[in-house]
Amino acid sequence: MTKADIVESVLNATGMSKKDAFDVVECFFDTVKGVLESGEELKIMHFGNFEIKAKTARRGRNPQTGEEMILPARKILTFRASKTLKLAVNGGAVGQGEEA
Repeated sequence: MTKADIVESVLNATGMSKKDAFDVVECFFDTVKGVLESGEELKIMHFGNFEIKAKTARRGRNPQTGEEMILPARKILTFRASKTLKLAVNGGAVGQGEEA
């Protein structure tokens, strides 16, 4: 699914104009991006959590030359799906370690 497909879905669900639907979707993505850029955790109820985690610098190796190098510290984005989303994706089936 692309952003255009999401805009079309919002358009069909709400009956708003295509431009308004595009603006809503664009605003949502800009808000999510802004929150994550600021380093905050983003929690969307019944969907999941987006979190920024810090990775420390570490030693690595160039696979082509075998030369050792230091890989710099960086931030990574993680997403953890909510239980509700996991159940929906799995057709309502309860997985191991989860209770209905």
